[in-house]
Amino acid sequence: MAGYDGRPLADSFDDARDGGDRRHNAIDIMAARGTPVLSVQDGRVLRLSKSSKGGITVYATDLDERYVFYYAHLDGYHRNLYDGKVLLRGDTLGYVGTTGNAPENVPHLHFQLMRMPSDGKYWNGEPINPYPFLRAVSSASRNQ
Repeated sequence: MAGYDGRPLADSFDDARDGGDRRHNAIDIMAARGTPVLSVQDGRVLRLSKSSKGGITVYATDLDERYVFYYAHLDGYHRNLYDGKVLLRGDTLGYVGTTGNAPENVPHLHFQLMRMPSDGKYWNGEPINPYPFLRAVSSASRNQ
């Protein structure tokens, strides 16, 4: 996210959801409503969607289509975002919000990283904990 330094980042990947029926499989990055959400990697937008759980969401992939990035609970999309759009790392996708099943007074980005499944059903990829990667990137940028 724009201006985010990673220090208060918490690893919520294994946290229980829905009364313990499922794992979170993502991390929640707390930020002020309206904070720009940036693409973590060069790639392209797979799909813009809306759902009762994720709210306003973006599915994107890297250039090699090995990984899927899922950004959820957005307040809205950037005006130039569309399905299939080529992305550069740092492009604005949308803005932090509380759509879907996010608590109204807790704006955050739900960020999920998955392996692209061989059947191409990107929404159903194997979850990977993004916390170690985001902490490493954040630490490296602070040390420059």
